[in-house]
Formats: sequence, structure tokens, C-alpha cells
Amino acid sequence: MKRIVDGHLLKWKQDSRRKPLLLRGARQVGKTYAARTLGKTFKNFVEINFELNPELGVVFEKNLEPVRILADLEYLLGKKIVPGQTLLFFDEIQNFPKGITALRYFYELMPALHVIAAGSLLDFAVESVGMPVGRVMSLYMYPASFIEFLWALEENLLAEELIKPTLEPFSEIVHNKLLTLVGNYIAVGGMPEAVQTWKETKDLVECSRVHQTIVGTYRQDFGKYATKYQIKYVTTLFNDAPQQLGQQYKYSHVEGEYRKRELAPSLDLLETAGVVNKVYNTSGNGIPLGAEADFSRFKIIFLDVGLSQKLLGLKTGAWLFDPLQELVNKGGLVESFIGQELLAYDDPFEKSQLYYWQRLAPGSQAEVDYLIQKNEQIVPIEVKSGAGTTLKSMHLFLETHSKSSYGIRFSIQNYSHFQKVYSYPLYAIRMAIQ
Repeated sequence: MKRIVDGHLLKWKQDSRRKPLLLRGARQVGKTYAARTLGKTFKNFVEINFELNPELGVVFEKNLEPVRILADLEYLLGKKIVPGQTLLFFDEIQNFPKGITALRYFYELMPALHVIAAGSLLDFAVESVGMPVGRVMSLYMYPASFIEFLWALEENLLAEELIKPTLEPFSEIVHNKLLTLVGNYIAVGGMPEAVQTWKETKDLVECSRVHQTIVGTYRQDFGKYATKYQIKYVTTLFNDAPQQLGQQYKYSHVEGEYRKRELAPSLDLLETAGVVNKVYNTSGNGIPLGAEADFSRFKIIFLDVGLSQKLLGLKTGAWLFDPLQELVNKGGLVESFIGQELLAYDDPFEKSQLYYWQRLAPGSQAEVDYLIQKNEQIVPIEVKSGAGTTLKSMHLFLETHSKSSYGIRFSIQNYSHFQKVYSYPLYAIRMAIQ
């Protein structure tokens, strides 16, 4: 699959000021594939998977001197590692956290060598040993975006149009085709294996089997980062997460006799694993948005809309037969889809955080689904799964926030502009925020 991250990795390769790179993201979002794709542009590519070959972790035990580490790896692997010609890729590096610390010395003592490390539970290892500040870069990956989905289906002309910053509506026939493809995407999701399966088979049953395998893999991971006592809470929250899409998250709504103090740390573990993303409430009065965030009030979106529906036990066939009606009926999933897209198109070299705005004044309650920062502007975003003609919350926000001169609405409608609101179709997230 062609991925947006491929271009970022090529720029990293060519940058004389580059630093060793950590590829970060949930399991099976395509980190290893991205590293291998970049490896094809080098004379030599050396991949070491510390889960498959744990005996190689011994190279970090004696000391962290890069010359010695490379010499030992060359002897053990029978391959030459030449700075400037070789991409050295450490996969599943979380199994040997000293390897993360070693990256700083590759930067300081062997800057000509291209080094990438990745791991499915990498963020837990980073928390345990710390990040070599100023010595290592991070690049965050998410499931494939809608544009990447189009690339995978070889709908390249449509993808190109959605990257252009145009303000012209599409013809009705193209508009309807793109909405149908959005329905396909929400049914399949963005996990690369599921997208590839859809491309090859056009069979949602086969995609569902892929989703089930991925869900099972995530569950198997619980014991790797949760204590024996916490596993039951992590499992409960994992199963419950898609139930509360599109609404403020309430621990009291989780099925079972649990307390917040038991559940909150376990939800944090799922967030660190990349399985869920919190959307924090903020007043939206200034930038950065996190400066006035209320971290006790948040919504959540699951990693992937396809996996969400698997956990909810939903049948996804209706997305193919009547996508417009499904887009109208499944508001929480559509809002989650927009959040997933916002994460996918954000700067991958920074950890993305989503925000929303809510007013709880008696008799004047209002909510804006997302707030984003665009240059020096704060832009409110409303998601309307149907026609979406009522925008009271959007207008209230614009009236009360001087740093916001306009807002964005996403809906099934074609592109339009009226007063301070730019309306984009659901397939045009990249176009709207770039």
C-alpha cells in the first residue's frame, strides 16, 4: 500500500540533520511495512526483529557504543552495515528498552547511519527508559486514511482531487461515487490488512475475519502491559469503548460494578497502546488548545472504525447497499471517522491530540464536535451525519470566540459556503484542513 508516511520517510532519509527515528503507533497499522518500503531505496537494508530473534538483544548488554554494536551485528547476521548505504531497522524494540537508549549514541557518534526503530507497544518502553531528548525523532502512524484507501483501490484521480485545496463542488455523479466509497471505507476501516483484503476480494466477510484476528491480537497484548489485577478492567474497557462513541465518556456507563479509580488507569493503558484516543474538552479561547483543556471531561474514539463495528457486533453490509442511509443513521461512527481522519492528516512528527468544545449552561447547552488549530486560528468542526442544516452550536462558538473567524461542517452535502461556515462533504477532510 502507498502511504502518506512514505514521503515523510524519504525526506527523513535525505535530511543531513536527521536523527534516529522511532516509528510509533498501534499494532498492525503498517510501521514495519513502511520501514521495509523505505529500505528498498537503500543499497542495503538490515532488519532485526527482537520478538522473532530475542537472542540478538545481547548486543545491547555490554555497552551502548555504536561501533561495537554494529560489529557484533555484522558477525551475528553475516551482513555488512555501512553508514550512508544501509538502513538499519530495529523492529519490536520494546523487548529491549536499552536499544531505545542506544539510539542517542548512534546520533552522537555515528550520525551518517540511518537507523529506525519500531514496536507495537513501543510507548510503554519509552515511558520506562525515557526519551533521549533532542537525540531521537518520533513519527506517529495511524490506520490508513480515506485517501490512502483510494490509493489502495487505484482510485488515484479521485485521491489527487481530494488533496487539492479546491473550493468547487464536485459533479453529482462524482459526489455520489465518493460518498459510496466513504461507506466502503467505514465498513472496511483503515487497518492495512483489511484494506488489502477488500482490494483483493471485495468480501466483507473476509474483512471481518481480518478484524477478528486483529482484535484477538490486541487482547493477547493486555498481559504485556497490564498487571494481572488490571487485565479484567482493560478487557472490559476495550469491549466497551465503541459503545460510547460521540458522547462524553462516563465510567458509570461501563457495564459491571466498577469504580472510576479502578477503570481510569486501565483506560490510560489502552490510550498508551494506541487502541483508543481521547478527545479532551477545552474552552477554545486561545492556543495551544491544551492550555485550557479539562482533562476530566473527554470523549473517546476507537483506533479504527472497522474494528469498532467488529466489537459492537454490527453487520457492515448496509454500508455497501445503502451508504447514504447508513451515514445518516450512524452518527457516532461518522464522528469517529472524522476524528480518525484528523489524526491521519496531522503532522506525523508530533503527537496529535484531539479536542472538542461544550457549553453546559442551563438552557443554553451546546457542543462542537472538534476544535483544530490552523495557523493562528482555532477552527470549530461540526459533523453532521445527515444533511446537517442546524448549526446552532457552531454559530454560538463563532459568536463567543474572537480567535475563530470561520467554522467547518462535514456532511453528506456537496461543497458550499455561507457566511462564516464552509461546508465540505465527508470525503474531503484532507482538503478542508490543509
